[in-house]
Amino acid sequence: MGFKIHKNFFSSRDEVLEDLKKTGHWPTTYVSMESPELPLHWHDLDVTGYVMSGGTYLLDEEGIRHELTPGDKLEIPRGSLHAEGAVTVTTTYIVGTEAPGQLLEQLQMRPKEDPGRLS
Repeated sequence: MGFKIHKNFFSSRDEVLEDLKKTGHWPTTYVSMESPELPLHWHDLDVTGYVMSGGTYLLDEEGIRHELTPGDKLEIPRGSLHAEGAVTVTTTYIVGTEAPGQLLEQLQMRPKEDPGRLS
């Protein structure tokens, strides 16, 4: 159930939009300013992310750090434990979600202990 990172997956916005057509996900641009590392959590929907500029890292459920740089694609399945790393430079993503909606509401962090993750 863990997330996947595809290094150097794309080189242009057009390639991202073509890939989103294949996933069926709805695109939103998200710009992350400087921020601290987030706690381990999960979401109740499938998410794809494409790092357009900047960079950060993602922690898996064992605390292993996975670097993210422009051109990388993320696949975070529903229920996958992860934590976005500290952002030290402005980082721009195109984020795809399986249904349209307000991105920050859709990406509400669910704590790892939440029993909904197991159902």
